[in-house]
Amino acid sequence: MTTLKPVLILLIALVAAFYLAFDGQQYLSLDFFRGLYEQQPQLTALIYFLIYIAATGLSLPGAALLTIVGGMIFGLWTGILLVSFASTIGATLAFLVSRFILRDWVQDRFARHLATVNKGVEKDGAFYLFSLRLIPVFPFWMINLVMGLMPIRVRTFYWVSQMGMLAGTVVFVNAGASLGAVEEFSTAGILTPQLILSFVLLGMLPFIARQLLSLVKRRKGLAGYRRPKKFDTNLLVIGAGSAGLVSAYIAATVKAKVMLVEKSQMGGDCLNTGCVPSKALIRAAKSVVDIEQAKRFGIEVGAPKVDFARVMGRVQDVIKEIEPHDSIERFTALGVDCVTGEAKLVSPWQAMINGSLVSAEKIILATGASPIIPPIEGIADVDPLTSENLWQLQTLPPRLLIMGGGAIGSELAQAFQRLGSQVTLVDTMSQLLPREDADIVKRVTQQLTDEGVRVITNYKVTSFKSEDVERSAVLSSRSGNHLTVQFDRVLVAVGRRANTAGFGLEELGVAINDNGTVSVDQYLRTSCPTIFACGDVAGPYQLTHAAGHQAWFAGVNALFGQFKKFAVDYRVMPQVIFTDPPLARVGITELEAGEQGIEVEVTTYDLSDLDRAIADGNNKGMVKVLTAKGTDRILGAAILGPQAGELITEFVTAMKHNLGLNKILATIHSYPTLSEANKYVAGEWKRKHVPERLLRWVERYYRWKLGR
Repeated sequence: MTTLKPVLILLIALVAAFYLAFDGQQYLSLDFFRGLYEQQPQLTALIYFLIYIAATGLSLPGAALLTIVGGMIFGLWTGILLVSFASTIGATLAFLVSRFILRDWVQDRFARHLATVNKGVEKDGAFYLFSLRLIPVFPFWMINLVMGLMPIRVRTFYWVSQMGMLAGTVVFVNAGASLGAVEEFSTAGILTPQLILSFVLLGMLPFIARQLLSLVKRRKGLAGYRRPKKFDTNLLVIGAGSAGLVSAYIAATVKAKVMLVEKSQMGGDCLNTGCVPSKALIRAAKSVVDIEQAKRFGIEVGAPKVDFARVMGRVQDVIKEIEPHDSIERFTALGVDCVTGEAKLVSPWQAMINGSLVSAEKIILATGASPIIPPIEGIADVDPLTSENLWQLQTLPPRLLIMGGGAIGSELAQAFQRLGSQVTLVDTMSQLLPREDADIVKRVTQQLTDEGVRVITNYKVTSFKSEDVERSAVLSSRSGNHLTVQFDRVLVAVGRRANTAGFGLEELGVAINDNGTVSVDQYLRTSCPTIFACGDVAGPYQLTHAAGHQAWFAGVNALFGQFKKFAVDYRVMPQVIFTDPPLARVGITELEAGEQGIEVEVTTYDLSDLDRAIADGNNKGMVKVLTAKGTDRILGAAILGPQAGELITEFVTAMKHNLGLNKILATIHSYPTLSEANKYVAGEWKRKHVPERLLRWVERYYRWKLGR
């Protein structure tokens, strides 16, 4: 096998070289085939068929010309027959050559990057190929070669190519047949109605093909269901969290009739158990540190005393103060029909809500996600806390064990430690915040340990024990070591799982991803074209602002998709981890750049040099920017420091509007402010790109002006 590959590559190279050197395209010409056809029609057809197979099998240029020539020589129906089979056989040969020579190397070399692509091709490869054949976004030969690298069966490739290329074949051959029928090659003779129609069809083919594909996909997703003759509402939104509220708001704004169903509390997780309560708790915890550090500024105060019940009372007060923004009363006033209850889909247009059948033209699923409780021995006996039930806690745990060193675990570990708990933070990975760069995480971890948090990485909890009032957890490492940690309460923060069960998705055949989220396309449509999904239930982000961002696209596409669809844009998605100092980021990290094989330049600026940070006594942190190698184009930025969540917006804006570091450097920033850090990191980048040779000549010029 290994010896055959070089021989095959050499043979193909020789044939291609011979073809180019001896002007092989002359044998694809009209004159060549016409002269032969007059003498031997059947032999001409055979030679044409074999040349077409060879040309496409070796990915040589001229397939479009050959197709038109086929129509001119053989006429419409014979031309279609010859071209259809020759092009498909040749494409399959090219596919097999690519698979034989390159697939193993490509799949091994880029295994990590191709994992998602391979899954998609295995699942919907035939549909992808059919789309490419109907809408030739990429050249014919390129599709053959690339598909050879993918996990698609040869038989599937053949028949899908045969069917997918048929429409284009008919149009091209028809154009050739029309030209072949022209007796006088003048403007009037050439521009016949048949020829004009051929070229009109050729120009309209991508549009027609796109509509055909959309129709095929729609019929597939709606197969077996009958569309109601009338609807109760234009849009049904299931779930009143951030994504659901924005979707309903958009529909009401454009005067569509919209129904919003929520089985629990309006506002969803963010208002009731997520962003709002956690930030209120973090703010209370920060006040403890502010009081303790007052002496640094020459202010004498007593030691802070934490009344945990009052702290949690204020958390609930904050929720109540924000609650009206997301209330039934507000959205009813906006024109939304708000319903409290459970919804279960029974067809692509219908749902059972509180025992009544409701029909809608389009449905948006915004059901959010729930904390994962891992199946660990004894976990039920220790009454675990999660981000959902934590806020009912009224007594501060003296010893708190937190499982999971992601954003939630790290934020709450610091907050509870500051409020007076002895916190142990455990994560199975080698570092906290595993998707962030190691240099930044090292600083975050150091801050937590300096404040007293016990951080344990590379260990996972394998069992719990509860004896009377004493509770303990057994931790195990990959190397087989064990630790025992005593605790009073345990907070599980190991991730969240999309809420997909109980909504009728399985019965409707709505596709679910391997990670449990609902599978959506770039327009946020599920595999059932009348049902859209956004927010945590769809992923890929579990962020409130990401949910709101998706909700706009889901709402607009659901309401106006028949006229114009908008693809969701994730290119510039900021995220903030609200530790103290907070960590804000946008774009790719250095870790992700390495995984994706992207060459980047890294520029950093330490906040220990920033005047405002020094004056505030809060100068721990850094700004880190990744730029495309050799340019000032920003690929990613991270800020660890005070007000990082506010400061990152400048980089978000710059990336959104393709502004580089030179533009940030040229922007006036007020003094003394924290935002100057963004300008200074741009200055650091500029210093690394100073034109040294030019400066040496400038220096000589000024020395010459001095008369030296």
